[in-house]
Amino acid sequence: MSNYIWQKSETSEVDQRVMRFLAGDDVVLDRELLPFDIRASQAHARGLARIGVLDDEQADAMVAAMDALLAALESGEFVLDERFEDGHSAIESWLIDELGEIGGRIHAGRSRNDQVAVALRLYMKDRLGLLADACASVARVCLDRAERESDWPLPGHTHLQQAMPSSLGLWWAGHAEAFIDNLDLANSISAWLDACPLGTASGFGVNFPLDRDGVAEELEFARLVVNPQYAQNSRGKAELRALDALASATGDVRRLAWDLSLFASQEFGFVRIPAAFCTGSSIMPNKVNPDTVELLRSMHAIVIGARSELDAVLSLPSGYQRDLQDTKPPLLRAFTRALAGLEILPDLLTGLDWQTERMRTAITPELHATDRANELVQQGQSFRQAYRQAASELESLADRMPEQSLAARGSPGGCANLLIERLRKRL
Repeated sequence: MSNYIWQKSETSEVDQRVMRFLAGDDVVLDRELLPFDIRASQAHARGLARIGVLDDEQADAMVAAMDALLAALESGEFVLDERFEDGHSAIESWLIDELGEIGGRIHAGRSRNDQVAVALRLYMKDRLGLLADACASVARVCLDRAERESDWPLPGHTHLQQAMPSSLGLWWAGHAEAFIDNLDLANSISAWLDACPLGTASGFGVNFPLDRDGVAEELEFARLVVNPQYAQNSRGKAELRALDALASATGDVRRLAWDLSLFASQEFGFVRIPAAFCTGSSIMPNKVNPDTVELLRSMHAIVIGARSELDAVLSLPSGYQRDLQDTKPPLLRAFTRALAGLEILPDLLTGLDWQTERMRTAITPELHATDRANELVQQGQSFRQAYRQAASELESLADRMPEQSLAARGSPGGCANLLIERLRKRL
């Protein structure tokens, strides 16, 4: 690109090496943001018409031209590439090519600063919606399997040591509740950042009586980012909170994937991972590797790495600084990777094949010691007395059945009382 929208004259010199450094990956990243930028630009054009900066015919022509740009983008006819400095300049260039001088009027009353801020907030609202949907899908699979497999015995572990008889129902319901919480958090953070910064320009307001409320309403924002300075200062802050919601979900995916990695090992042998989610070894013909589970586990590292990268960029004073450009790559990278993993997780969980006999026989007699202590408490002993007596009677517990232990665990949320319907109601 040779003519930049910020150039004072066509003859002013621009060092292309510097421009390549300044642009970074903006053109590539903006391919993902361009549909949101187009939508915001259409709302801005209509808003300019409402205050008389454009007439209705001009605004309608702009909106139609941007509809054509979006269609060309979706069909592949238009590609955002090195011809453009970024997505913002691509929209303005398209409008000028299509409409002539009228197209150059789109930038009245805005800056690229509030343009990228609104596109990013629209992007985050969209992606947090996808995150909420993904968490709901995972939770539904977990609750359905918890209900069907509520009384299937499974050794419970603490400290990676066998602890008490547990059940698949308890295991599934625990992961379900985690993802219901993640769904709530995604929705809460989406509501928290549901504010429109468009119309604050470079951070100082503009000389037009912009219909900011009308534009925000058209873009389906709940409210405005009122203060122009804060519209810039909130850049990165909103992205960090969006990554918090994402990290909450991927952290729970990591824990679930860790369980499956252990349970699928030959040493445990509790579950078989569907073949579609496994690969083989390039050298060992006998190997079947649960690669999908392992990469789901590492997904969280990408998210928290992105969060740390973004946080490090934000050591800044008030107002816009070009450093903020570097908040885009980690945000987009993290959401792209994590949402791709969350999309396949429900199918993986649906296809798990539990080895029930292996799970049942892994529950050795001493795991019933806590049940024995609780029985003695019900007979009148203090718990500490019962604890010591049960510890001395481990050899007498050989005739106990896991099903007996599960049936006795009737506390709310326990193995015999999972409260699945209460979790479904939350979901």
